[in-house]
Amino acid sequence: MTDQGNSPRVATSLPRLNEPAPDFTALTTDGVKSLSDYRGKWLVLFSHPADFTPVCTTEFTAFARRADAFAELNTELLGLSIDSHYAHIAWVRSIKESFGVEITFPIIADLDMKVAQAYGMVQPGASDTQAVRATFVIDPDGVLRAMVYYPMTNGRSVDEFLRLVRALQTSDAHKVATPENWQPGDDVIVPTPQTVAAAEARMGEGYETKEWYFSTRAL
Repeated sequence: MTDQGNSPRVATSLPRLNEPAPDFTALTTDGVKSLSDYRGKWLVLFSHPADFTPVCTTEFTAFARRADAFAELNTELLGLSIDSHYAHIAWVRSIKESFGVEITFPIIADLDMKVAQAYGMVQPGASDTQAVRATFVIDPDGVLRAMVYYPMTNGRSVDEFLRLVRALQTSDAHKVATPENWQPGDDVIVPTPQTVAAAEARMGEGYETKEWYFSTRAL
């Protein structure tokens, strides 16, 4: 595939939801890490365009400030950018010195772009040499459960990823769905009936039912 100037464009393949997340082994600021190291835990893997940049700094400090909240959900954090190992170390030190925030989670040094390419973090329409702001939620079995991509110019909401992990865990535990902006304590959505007979019976099943396909309940 070529652009208007007939320059070759690199095809970007994306991982797929509800399939095993792409495996990796990579050098990080906390030693070598592999995807298998996170078995039994949830993992939020997120990329950023570059160290020592302002938007990325706001995101990393926000993730760090909420690390304990993620830990309460049995969830680890793992950052990544296409920067060197030593650049990551220097940036972590700079954030602590200048902003008073300690980055306690590892950051992958992905100079060869192997992890970034496997996860579709490099989007040629944005940059061929930097990762966009991509975020992946991987469950304790190593299955990719959610992925979200942001442009380089706009920072993510870390609170939204906390909410998303809580929602995914609630859906798994109770076999339900969650509505828009669901928060712990809110009602959840009951699975839709799959047969005409089940739809007829739904109104008498004790749920808060607006339509046969729309029922909610408290947890």
